[in-house]
Amino acid sequence: MTEEIIIAGFGGQGVLSMGKILAYSGIMQDQEVAWMPSYGPEMRGGTANVTVILSDERISSPILTQYDTAIVLNQQSMDKFESRVKPGGVLIYDPNGITHEPTRKDINIYKVEGTALAAEAGNPKIFNMIILGGFLKVKPIVKLDNVEKGLQKSLPARHHKMIPMNIEAIQMGMKHVDVVNQL
Repeated sequence: MTEEIIIAGFGGQGVLSMGKILAYSGIMQDQEVAWMPSYGPEMRGGTANVTVILSDERISSPILTQYDTAIVLNQQSMDKFESRVKPGGVLIYDPNGITHEPTRKDINIYKVEGTALAAEAGNPKIFNMIILGGFLKVKPIVKLDNVEKGLQKSLPARHHKMIPMNIEAIQMGMKHVDVVNQL
């Protein structure tokens, strides 16, 4: 099994953190992992994306032009990465700020209202974990207990008290995935 993922959005949305947690979760599951971030010089508001590859075999290169899954969190990323999802692949997006919904019919498309759910919960910081939960519901490539271990590895010790809240956010995302197009 090899899963090639792009996570893309604005800086400040937790794109790189989501990729890092997913990568550490793969490591906890004894998988081969590649994590390659890409971001502009801005800390917040600029575009950011991260490529994550999880595999049972050696990974020859972290550089990809097509993906099994695209997790898209803004319109610029939708414009750039919708066409790069392999036929039969998965596109997951948060509709907040998306002005042109995805149109492809040869991929599976799912929507997770992460922004709305995080606002409803009163904590915008859990947005990325809600989206990650939606992804893990659609593609359960890592076990939830390994995600918890991945959180422990990727978060500084002073933030470990927030791990239960993050796990709850992931579970919330798993419950709130809407199918837009399914093959």
